[in-house]
Amino acid sequence: MLQALRYYAKYGQRTTDRVTVYISLSVSALVILHLGFHKDPELARLIEIGILWVFYGLFAFDAFRSLLSIWVNKKIRLQHYVHVVLFLYFVAITISRADGPGGWTFLQQIEWVYLGIFIFTLTELSRTALFLDNFYFNPTILFVISFLGLILLGALLLMLPRSVESSETLRFIDAAFMATSAVCITGLTVVDVAHTFTPFGHTILLILIQLGGLGIMTFTGFFGYFFSGGLSYKNQLMYGEIIGQRKVGSVVRTLLKIIFVTLFVEAAGAILLFFSLPSAEFSTVGDQVFFAVFHAVSAFCNAGFTLIENGLNHPAYQFNYDMQLILVSLFILGGLGFSIVFNFYTLFKRWAINLFQRIFYGRSFTYRAWVISFNSRLMAYSTLILVLVSSLLFFLLEGNNSLAAHESTGGKVIASIFMGNSARTSGFSTVDPAAVSLPMILVATLLMWIGASPGSTGGGVKNTTVSVALLNIISLAKGRDHLEIFKRRISTDSVNKAFAIIMLSLLAIGLSIALLSFTDGDKGFRALTFEAVSAYATCGLSLGITPNLSDAGKIIILCTMFVGRVGLLTLLVAIIKNIKNKTYVYPEEKVLF
Repeated sequence: MLQALRYYAKYGQRTTDRVTVYISLSVSALVILHLGFHKDPELARLIEIGILWVFYGLFAFDAFRSLLSIWVNKKIRLQHYVHVVLFLYFVAITISRADGPGGWTFLQQIEWVYLGIFIFTLTELSRTALFLDNFYFNPTILFVISFLGLILLGALLLMLPRSVESSETLRFIDAAFMATSAVCITGLTVVDVAHTFTPFGHTILLILIQLGGLGIMTFTGFFGYFFSGGLSYKNQLMYGEIIGQRKVGSVVRTLLKIIFVTLFVEAAGAILLFFSLPSAEFSTVGDQVFFAVFHAVSAFCNAGFTLIENGLNHPAYQFNYDMQLILVSLFILGGLGFSIVFNFYTLFKRWAINLFQRIFYGRSFTYRAWVISFNSRLMAYSTLILVLVSSLLFFLLEGNNSLAAHESTGGKVIASIFMGNSARTSGFSTVDPAAVSLPMILVATLLMWIGASPGSTGGGVKNTTVSVALLNIISLAKGRDHLEIFKRRISTDSVNKAFAIIMLSLLAIGLSIALLSFTDGDKGFRALTFEAVSAYATCGLSLGITPNLSDAGKIIILCTMFVGRVGLLTLLVAIIKNIKNKTYVYPEEKVLF
């Protein structure tokens, strides 16, 4: 018997793991269908009983598998601690349901069983996803495929009857548009999110925004690390390419930092938002909590989705300056980029340690060069300039127009900061964009096109791209052969890439506008241009034409959002890159301009 168990642990576990994946996926699909469709009460009761017994079976098998793995390997690994947590969750649910009405009543709801099944499925998928190192996948192609799969799954979920309030389900084109907008963290909507979707549909949108903001592969790597006990060298190379981490040894640490920073900031933002909201607008505390969480995630991911009718341009929220300050802080932080957040965290931690040692031990300060990296400096300065300029321009151009409703100067300043920076990346709006003056529309179009920092949840061509292009023009005007800033010389490859990104973005936006002029020419050139730029920059602002687009126009905007989120240059490099190295160099020539 013992010999058979050892043989199974060494040779049969992989096959069993894959079978378990199929079973857990099937049960998760059954749970989704059970939640999404209205059905006969008796049939629903029988399905719940079946799901409950599968829940017991899956967690009992997981406990057996973990104990067997510990016994065979003679040691406890990282993934075993995670499975212990899952087993404790299973025990808590089992005991609460066995105790009857007098037990832990809040754990007796069937939704906790559903959550346990989804968590179990996630663990199995994360373990299986790491088998990808048995094949060769271009990381960029894998990134694109993961987005396409998430969009398709999101569209199907949004088409479920219980996802919408009305008796009629969403058409596929509308569901696909909403799923693409959520996954690509854009915020353009063809339906009223507040009234069209049920809490179940809002939850689906929330999950799509979170997964789309950080990338499904980031979450897969994070959970795979815990549930499988680590990442292989090939996995680390793949995830390093996806998250832009050059040092292989730092891939796991960077993944963990990205997830923890995101969840911490979103949780802090949700708590602050909860206390800034007017309680009279919510029927229950639970609704207020969900509202705060939804908007914290939407703001940090720069998605621009809101559960408020007509957006933040609502009497109950338009003058809620505390809420606006929290939201603007969240989407500016989300648009900074994780690398700059990590850099400044390291700087503050080092200064805190130095100060502590100076006060209590009398030690001198320890200085280290370039704590803040070159890229972080460039992103920080360009972001600061954009924040100040965008806020100032909105205040000057709209002070007597869309900001006239704000009586105090302080209110106008806060609204200017909110709208100026929202136009750059997030898509939230406390004013009607259609009522904004033409000069501000032009400025907003430019801000949307510039966007946020690289490595962030924001879109656009990125502020570093525009900064390098402008600095290169100044450098050429001065007659210099190289671009220099912060006592560093920027590589020629970076300058070439910046101009390539700018040119490709203009081509993509121009093509989108040209196609929209054929399908929806009656909407006006100004509105179509604004819509196309907003879609490509994944900003989400609109002059009000999105719900009225034709089906062909929705497909064009849908594709524009996807291309803008993935990155046209990145996609082209992944498809047509020539990996053959030439052993010769052609003579150099100069082109006349």
